[in-house]
Amino acid sequence: MEEKKLDINSIIGFVLIFGILLGWMYLKQPTPEELEAEKAAQEQVSNDNATDVEKQPTTTPQAPVQATPLNTGDSTAVASYKNAVGAFGFTQVSNGNTVLENDVLYLEIANKGGQIITAKTKPFVNHDSIPIYLVKDGNASFGLSFTTSDNRALNTQDLYFEPSLSSKGENQVLSMKAKTAANQFLEFRYEMRPKEYFLDFTVRSQGLNGVVNATKPVTLNWQLKGFRNSKSVTYENRYTETMYNYEGGKVDYLSAGSDDEEVEEDVRWISYKQHFFTAILATKKNFKTATLSSKNLVEDDDKETIFTKNFSSVVPLELEGGELSENLNWYYGPTDVAVLSKYEEYDLEETIYFGWGIFGWINRYIFTPFYSFLSGFLPYGIAIIIMTIIVRLALSPVTYKSYLSQAKMKVLKPEITEINERLKDNAMKKQQETMKLYNKAGVSPMSGCIPALLQLPIFYALFMFFPTSFALRQKPFLWAEDLSSYDTIFNLPFNIPFYGDHVSLFPILASIAIFFYMMMTTGQSMQMQQQPGMPNMKFIMYLSPLMMLVFFNNYASGLSLYYFVSNLITIFIMLAIKNYILDEDKIHAQIQENKKKPKKENKFQRKMREMMEQAEEQKKLGKR
Repeated sequence: MEEKKLDINSIIGFVLIFGILLGWMYLKQPTPEELEAEKAAQEQVSNDNATDVEKQPTTTPQAPVQATPLNTGDSTAVASYKNAVGAFGFTQVSNGNTVLENDVLYLEIANKGGQIITAKTKPFVNHDSIPIYLVKDGNASFGLSFTTSDNRALNTQDLYFEPSLSSKGENQVLSMKAKTAANQFLEFRYEMRPKEYFLDFTVRSQGLNGVVNATKPVTLNWQLKGFRNSKSVTYENRYTETMYNYEGGKVDYLSAGSDDEEVEEDVRWISYKQHFFTAILATKKNFKTATLSSKNLVEDDDKETIFTKNFSSVVPLELEGGELSENLNWYYGPTDVAVLSKYEEYDLEETIYFGWGIFGWINRYIFTPFYSFLSGFLPYGIAIIIMTIIVRLALSPVTYKSYLSQAKMKVLKPEITEINERLKDNAMKKQQETMKLYNKAGVSPMSGCIPALLQLPIFYALFMFFPTSFALRQKPFLWAEDLSSYDTIFNLPFNIPFYGDHVSLFPILASIAIFFYMMMTTGQSMQMQQQPGMPNMKFIMYLSPLMMLVFFNNYASGLSLYYFVSNLITIFIMLAIKNYILDEDKIHAQIQENKKKPKKENKFQRKMREMMEQAEEQKKLGKR
């Protein structure tokens, strides 16, 4: 079960698509350092007959030595350090790092804190061809804070852990222990499998029962600042958010557009999603509660921006017999449905925002697998075009119904004009006569609107598909370097509000196609604006292309490509319907035959007629 709140960007997109529909109704190699690190890691994992047996790593000294001294000018840090290492008499070891690495993920785990200080997704680079790091240079922290039996505060980020590497079949196992004695320790255990972004993470203690103050909670603290990885930081930040699974499978998120904080119960996983990449902490037995917060760090589309959002989670952990025992998992990798769907136990693919309600259902179960199939044997841009053609052909019966309604309205235009002129001073009577004409002719002014509204779920699902589809990331087509981001044919020396500092060609082409389509249908639609409650069609004819031109300049070029091709196909379908399928003379003859037939009012029509007659009678009595 997925729960989603419509944010402001979804609302804007929804309104924009509805406006357009309304118009349609009517008218990489590793670096030497990495090679050295890989060599060192391989030397640490021996292939002897002993499996799942702890062995001392060759790259990190294990003899107790004096820890790296702190800056003595920082009295708070010194006090915290002394309080931490002296609380239980934890063994001090050297300040080194241990590497875990497979074909897709590179991790560095620090002795100090036993936490991940570097997480790199090896197959991917950002828009500047720099490797994708989710954790680097102190942008993230993870630790446990608790209180001793004599009420002294302790944080694992201040402790030094002894690393020990071992193997378990093909898996690499790293045990990080902060020891007070040989059989008394706090352990962070990491297990990495080959070719996976997903690793097991166990937190457990031994021999600390009675030393930890059981009346006060042990608190897990996880903080991360998301790196900017796309050309447009504003666009990327729109899809950067905290998502979480809670209360038996519900999925929700913190606001992507503003600072937000929530306290949730029964939390299964927490995802710090950075548009196309995500860091996830999952638990097998659910966190009883979690306090989640997100702070926006982006003020404008500044090309020098480094971080997008500051994510934070505070999770109380429960002791079992005075000891810690938590079976967790880390995920550092792409928000790719093909990857995340492997972990059905956690439903991690829910961290991808497919859309709200029925729109998300269509996107997830129809468009995502369909496009994955097409792009499996076609170039990515061509796959978009083929998918667009198939979608438009599937919707052509709806287009036919809409155009047929417009053609009928066109045939009735002279009679409607006559009614408008004859009763121009009596709006109520004019409405009654118009409805009577529609009823006799067997025409409904809403018959063109309903088919167009039926297309809305399709169009909005596609509106969400292109910006969030990992399959489109950094895939070029024609002049577009990345179908998941905007295309650029010219960079402006200044920034235009709402438009940006560049010119994208695909939105221009899509806007032109929309404009010509509306020009084609204006003749049939202009007379509608003479009816009460009908929109100003001339205004919509110019507004919809303008909105497409301005707002889609910063959207995914794949989306603009879709709208361009879709509008072209719609134009050709409309021309075919007009010139080869519909015959206006036959439609006119059919309407005249319908007028001769006695029409039986349904309950709704009778009720509407009676209400109008009563209103007309009240109006006459009011004049007396």
